[in-house]
Amino acid sequence: MDKRYEVYALADPYFYETPDRLRLQGADRALPEYETAGRPVPEGWRADSNGEWLNLTPLDAQGEPRQGPRQGWKIHASTTRAYAEKTAGVVWDYCVPRGIPFKFVPGPHLLHLRNTKYAGRDISGKFATIYPADEESCRRILEELGESLEGVEGPYILTDLRWGEGPLYVRYGAFARRMVVNERGTLVSAIEDSEGRLVPDNREPAFQVPDWVTLPDFLKPHLDARNATTVTDLPYRFEKALHFSNGGGVYRGVDTRDGRKVVLKEGRPHAGLASDGADAIARLEREKAALERLSGLGVAPEVRDWFTVGDHRFLAMEYVEGRALNVFFAERHPLLAPDPDPRAVAEYAEWVRRIVTAVEKAVAAVHERGVVFNDLHMFNIMVAPDEESVTLIDFEAATSVEESGSQLLAHPGFWAPMDRTGTDIDRYALACLRIAMFLPVTTLFVVDRGKAAHLADVIAGQFPTLPRDFLDEAVAEILRGYDGGAPAIVRSGVPVPGDWPRSRDSLVGGILATATPDRDDRLFPGDVAQFAIGGGLGLAHGAAGVLYALAAAGAERYEEGERWLLDHTHPVPPGTALGLYDGIAGIAYALEGLGHPQRALDLVENLLKENWQRLAGHLHGGLAGVGLVLDHLARATGESALADRAAEAARIVAARIVDVRENDRAADSKRRAGLMRGLSGPALFLLRRYERNGDPELLQLAVDALRLDLARCRTARDGGLQVDEGQRTMPYLGDGSVGIGLVIDDLLRYAPHDDLRQAREGILTAATSRFYVQPGLFEGRAGMILHLARTTTPGATGDRLAAQIDALGWLSMTYEGQLAFPGHQMMRLSTDLGTGAAGCLLALAAALGDAGGAHLPFLPPLRRP
Repeated sequence: MDKRYEVYALADPYFYETPDRLRLQGADRALPEYETAGRPVPEGWRADSNGEWLNLTPLDAQGEPRQGPRQGWKIHASTTRAYAEKTAGVVWDYCVPRGIPFKFVPGPHLLHLRNTKYAGRDISGKFATIYPADEESCRRILEELGESLEGVEGPYILTDLRWGEGPLYVRYGAFARRMVVNERGTLVSAIEDSEGRLVPDNREPAFQVPDWVTLPDFLKPHLDARNATTVTDLPYRFEKALHFSNGGGVYRGVDTRDGRKVVLKEGRPHAGLASDGADAIARLEREKAALERLSGLGVAPEVRDWFTVGDHRFLAMEYVEGRALNVFFAERHPLLAPDPDPRAVAEYAEWVRRIVTAVEKAVAAVHERGVVFNDLHMFNIMVAPDEESVTLIDFEAATSVEESGSQLLAHPGFWAPMDRTGTDIDRYALACLRIAMFLPVTTLFVVDRGKAAHLADVIAGQFPTLPRDFLDEAVAEILRGYDGGAPAIVRSGVPVPGDWPRSRDSLVGGILATATPDRDDRLFPGDVAQFAIGGGLGLAHGAAGVLYALAAAGAERYEEGERWLLDHTHPVPPGTALGLYDGIAGIAYALEGLGHPQRALDLVENLLKENWQRLAGHLHGGLAGVGLVLDHLARATGESALADRAAEAARIVAARIVDVRENDRAADSKRRAGLMRGLSGPALFLLRRYERNGDPELLQLAVDALRLDLARCRTARDGGLQVDEGQRTMPYLGDGSVGIGLVIDDLLRYAPHDDLRQAREGILTAATSRFYVQPGLFEGRAGMILHLARTTTPGATGDRLAAQIDALGWLSMTYEGQLAFPGHQMMRLSTDLGTGAAGCLLALAAALGDAGGAHLPFLPPLRRP
């Protein structure tokens, strides 16, 4: 579970939104801001808000932002809710008269979100940021402002070096927004190294100084003080970090006094906040009290110790042998295969009944001791080595039965409705567990609890030996007090995905019903990535991708949407990414296809003014995608200069493939594989170049690139070939083996290699499993449908394709009476191409439509639908 998505699920019940759009309960006005945030902007200053921050910038004589350093030692101020108003005022009053640029979090709800348990550890505690002009200015600010803020408390900022014992911290990093692609192919904040090259601005949750930067003398005593705090004098040996959150770490260790294994859980003061404001230490105290109350039951760990290191609190507990229940899903679940063995299906259903019964008995014993667990889910249930006995862990949200109110902290897929209190909270979670053990998609219930009845019907059909009352009891508990009646997919009479063209019309209607042409940040709701600069414009998660899918599926033109995209790319926001799926190149491609060639050329002209040659080689945001667009526009518009740039991109990509071929070590490489961020995207680019000029070297390099990606794959127990990412294997279109298969299909027309044909067979198996956890195009079932509709692998169509189309309906939802789909992490609906309804529409159109063969850019149909 990517915990960022919980924050973006707070402001709207249907779609991911920035948290600054939170409203007061039952009111039309926004949540309150600090008094300082409402001050008039000083003369000679400019104020800008980007949702999370209020930025204050001094202006020069021409009224432009005063130019300062682009990187250096910057200062962060940490604070708590109690001290925030004072801190904001002190920082303002110090910086404005001295002309020092700064920013701060403008309201208490945003400050709380930065310090919750699953907030990013790289942003925890950062309330204000101050940008000194040089090292001497940094020293002076730390001394003078530190004195003014003496006594202010706040979370420890993990990325920074603390100044004394106060709330100020310092680190070397970026002041201006500059971006670079890191080793994982992701666009990240950048700083210049000693040779002027852009390199990632490392924001790992530990203080680090870049190799070429010297720590100023005035900071050395503070680094020494930081390093003086250790755990070497404790009677415990820390062996392995099991988990990190903003509230602290969880470690496996050994009690050196008796050699027994222990779990050591850390609580950081003022960090890891629950919804009631309790910090990690308060929650750790709750856990200790609950475990002591449950001592001797055998269903929860025993407390062994309670101690402090620095200002961090630690709870030592007995180590529980076994594995978390969620681990067993990947190992045991029979639907993770194309043709499940009926005996395995029946055995799994019976095992689930035994495990759930054991969990229910454990929870009942907890209740008998007067404790409400409050955070029951599959990650907090340990299954013993006998794979039958269970122990409950992680009681930091637990309360007594007498004091229990609504939940304060919970997994989104098991979060009880607000009307549930006390032991009813755990009963709701137990009901969700019955569903989740078969279909782990109960996060859908935060959008519509009525989906539970539909999922129960699906489960009953897939597990015919499972007694129906096992599911019906769960549905009754989940829907208790629910006023929505039958499941939304049935209640609204919405067509199932395979009911084409009714499903097309319903999907199009649902997408257009979400459009917000009055907004500037996005036109269609989608993934949280659209809230990055330019993210609401591009192919993967923005307007360009939705408009592209609508056109490909044969929908009527949405002219207002096209005008919106034209208006919001004139000009493109500074800092917008450059690539095919994440930025300018993809927007240009979509607009040219919609009949706006001049705007496409204007966009590409701006792209070519940037350091585009230094992009990573991949398709999503790198040179492969940019090169494909340059080549396409050169042919579509006759601009020969673009053809030259496309050839330049091809030379760079080819050289990089040669370098990987000569130096890659698949066993220990961190290189990603797949269509979007692996070498399959460059292979596609070089293959298209080969089709233009017939250069056999390009064809061979495309083969080599695909083989390098295939070297990152392994065969699963069902025979499916998937990308091996270490902790998991990936079959998907975006970063998995199916995306590799798309390019293999094209390449086999020119280079019929036996090893590629064999790999394609394994990829077909990976694309025909009975269950995929998400519906989306890049990381879900829609990508499988697109591949099966397009591939020439024998046996791909017919029943296999029909089964995938039918199963896409398992996760369908409704919006405004129309067919809709949840996005990434399944907590809100999405309409974008990569994760939402537009991607599902494109896949279904490729499989069922007759509008010329819907397809992804540069991957045209290999056969007619």
